[in-house]
Amino acid sequence: MFSAYSPRAANAYQRINVETSMHTIDQHQLVALLYEGAIGAIATARGAMARGDVLGKVNNISKAIRIIEEGLSTALDKVDGGEIAQNLGALYEYCIHRLILANARNDDAMMQEVMRLIEPVAQGWNEIKKQSGAGTAGISASGQPALVEA
Repeated sequence: MFSAYSPRAANAYQRINVETSMHTIDQHQLVALLYEGAIGAIATARGAMARGDVLGKVNNISKAIRIIEEGLSTALDKVDGGEIAQNLGALYEYCIHRLILANARNDDAMMQEVMRLIEPVAQGWNEIKKQSGAGTAGISASGQPALVEA
């Protein structure tokens, strides 16, 4: 009558859930989720490294790098974002470089450093939404976050 638990089926449902939520959240929430994902992946990599799980460490550092590089960095509005966008771009490049070195050297201190750099930016990003009340402060005329217009 019912089939046994299938990881493939569960993954398919998870992908559908993620894709559906991507269409229903605003751009501000999306950036907040990217920060959360990067920080979570680094934390998981640190735990994997402490356990001696090399594959887990490598996979999670790679995940954090992809989030920073393909999500956060490419979303910066380098034309109209001004000095803030330039500074964030430099920060993201530095973080990516440090994560690559942390991976190669099994250096937990470098991963901690990246977390210490990203966490205040993520907290500041979340504060923008809280201070805006209706959620419009920090949002451009196109409805995109001011620093992340695509």
